[in-house]
Amino acid sequence: MPTDSQYILERIRQGCVELSDDEFAIDRLAKYVGNGRIRWHVEFRGHRIELTTGQIKKQPTFRRKILEQAGVLPPQRAGADYRRWALDLRRNAIELPWRDRPVDAGFAIDRLTSHGDGRWTVEYQGKATKFTTTKLRRQLSFRKRMLAKAKVLPPELAPAAYRKWMDWLIQNATEAAPQAGEILMKEKSWLDDLPELAGWQDEAPPEGTD
Repeated sequence: MPTDSQYILERIRQGCVELSDDEFAIDRLAKYVGNGRIRWHVEFRGHRIELTTGQIKKQPTFRRKILEQAGVLPPQRAGADYRRWALDLRRNAIELPWRDRPVDAGFAIDRLTSHGDGRWTVEYQGKATKFTTTKLRRQLSFRKRMLAKAKVLPPELAPAAYRKWMDWLIQNATEAAPQAGEILMKEKSWLDDLPELAGWQDEAPPEGTD
């Protein structure tokens, strides 16, 4: 089996795309801790690449893993420069417990509740996350907020597939029960309209009558 460096050189000869420093930017690095192990998930252009700490520290291995799974080759950095870059990358990782790892195809929310006025609540495994209609319909906002609040990263769908899924959720959303104050306001409004509905008028009596 070829070493990482040999594999990369062969792919370069075959014309693989090698990115520049400006072109290679990781979307997010998630650090999963649990069961006596640390796992890292690199998110890059819709791909999620799982790595060990050792694989991140070794530049040839890191570049090979990205090349194999994302189809592009990260830029070559000087040894000291790569070590600093990899250290900064790990320091800025989002740390999550392993039980809350991304669920991908198994991801399914428990309930979407409408509160009216463009306000929604997404319930997932006992956690309720609030959204506006705008944030709910934007996949990037939805994924970021679910990760921050519910500690789970939903799978990334094609734009058309996400719109279809979200439209279905909204059409089948649960209506939130009105709060006590809202019920009181509705009853008061109905009572205020009752005289008009009954044909009563607050007009002065015709002249010549008591």
